[in-house]
Amino acid sequence: MPLFTLPFLNKSSGGLPGGVSRPTWVVLDITGPYPERQPSSPLQALLNRTDTLEALEARIEKLRGADWLHGVLVKISEFTAAPATAHAIRSLLAYLGEHKRVVAYVPQLTMTSLIAASGAKEIAAPESADVMLGGFAVEPTFLGAFLKKHGIEFENLRIREYKAALTRFSQEHMDDANREQLQAYLDGLEGAWVQDMAQARGVDAGVVAGWLSGTITSAQGALDAGLITRVAYEDELVGPATLPLLGIVDWLTPGKPSNAKAGRVAVVPVVGTIVTGKSKNNPLPLPLLGGPQAGSDTVVAALKRAEQDKATKAIVLYVNSGGGSALASDLMWREVQRSEKPVVVVMGEYAASGGYYVATHAKHIVASPYTLTGSIGVVTGKPVMTDFNDRHGLHPERVGRDSALLYSSSRRYTDEERGHVERSIEEVYDRFTSRVADGRKLSKERVNELGRGRIWSGADALERGLVDELGDLRLGLQRARELAGLPHDAPSWNATPKSRGPLPEFVQEAAHAASVQVWPFGRERVLTWFDQDIRVR
Repeated sequence: MPLFTLPFLNKSSGGLPGGVSRPTWVVLDITGPYPERQPSSPLQALLNRTDTLEALEARIEKLRGADWLHGVLVKISEFTAAPATAHAIRSLLAYLGEHKRVVAYVPQLTMTSLIAASGAKEIAAPESADVMLGGFAVEPTFLGAFLKKHGIEFENLRIREYKAALTRFSQEHMDDANREQLQAYLDGLEGAWVQDMAQARGVDAGVVAGWLSGTITSAQGALDAGLITRVAYEDELVGPATLPLLGIVDWLTPGKPSNAKAGRVAVVPVVGTIVTGKSKNNPLPLPLLGGPQAGSDTVVAALKRAEQDKATKAIVLYVNSGGGSALASDLMWREVQRSEKPVVVVMGEYAASGGYYVATHAKHIVASPYTLTGSIGVVTGKPVMTDFNDRHGLHPERVGRDSALLYSSSRRYTDEERGHVERSIEEVYDRFTSRVADGRKLSKERVNELGRGRIWSGADALERGLVDELGDLRLGLQRARELAGLPHDAPSWNATPKSRGPLPEFVQEAAHAASVQVWPFGRERVLTWFDQDIRVR
């Protein structure tokens, strides 16, 4: 296996050596989760301390254009991003490698860090590197027995057998259908990982698959297997002609100005759980309502602004969502469906259930091979607190129509009520499958075969016609430019609703976070939601 050395002058200390006016190498740190875009709220963007792919791409563009720069040492450490994000970083490093020598330094050899690092032609790790190449797995916790122990049951009405969004509340164990779809999804992720590594390292896919057998336990073992190209500590890779990225800001010139004459592309994010109302962020770890929420009012207003903006010729809808409210998903879908400008959907880590619903009528859909998508199904239910109330001396008393208390937690559904709820979610499912059939030019029968709540990896979704292409946001922007007849360097902009004042919404988020209900999904009753508690390891 060939070794490499970086062309530094000497390893004596300090700033740049005498006679050297500019560094020849720069150290670029990649750490953390790397969300795709900056928050759309100006105040949230100001407070945001997390680096983004948007910012990383801008840096890489400037590094590419620095004629005096020979190479970039990319340090990938404490990397917590999802595989889909790692795949986008891989693409950016490969793009940088077309003009600069790129070396990835990876102290933790994990599945996701190696996806990102594989964009570099050379990968180094210290002798003491943590090696965790165990493949992908998930470990959801089922709360059914715990809740029953405390007097709480959960009614779970779903369409159909693969729709597992509420099963962790209603069941004690994973059912066979859920286990089947999760295993197929994980197999798809490992297949994509094997292909990425085989392409990057120039070896057969069978060799890469062997790396997951558990035989590689050290950096030296990774080197011997051909997974990395050198065992070295960071100090062995840097010299006096190297500076961190912050140390070269004054030398970086603005990138080549974009070609704005013909028009531009708007980017509208759908990030987090889909809910009615305005987008917000809830810091409490609540099911569905915790974390970022993509509100239908906010997303629709942003799409309308992009539609009305004369300079905007195409729209990219960036979806990183496991869905949520069926109503909110349909309202977003309608705005995409009626757009006179071409809409390209780019899928991130998730574009499942309602996150797929909003995408059905886009002109083009781009997914990462690591995206979790599909989950075409509907679910609703309610907690039943009868035993809990009895144990604690709580006695709800009904006055008026029982139908007005259909979702009350004080008792189970009657047979008549259950039939009513089942009819309502059947209607939503029929609408959902009709949207998919019409948008993707598939028969309703075929959509039902692909639906029934089943999830797919991006690669599997491509094979089944649910998406059009594998890629990332950069590719999605390029496809949008092509559909609109724009030049390849036409600019993009982040579309937000008009006259959006961040402070009132920011204050409202704190009040919203303090509102905890027995039904943990707020006002949303009929859900096109995939439980995002699924995290690959």
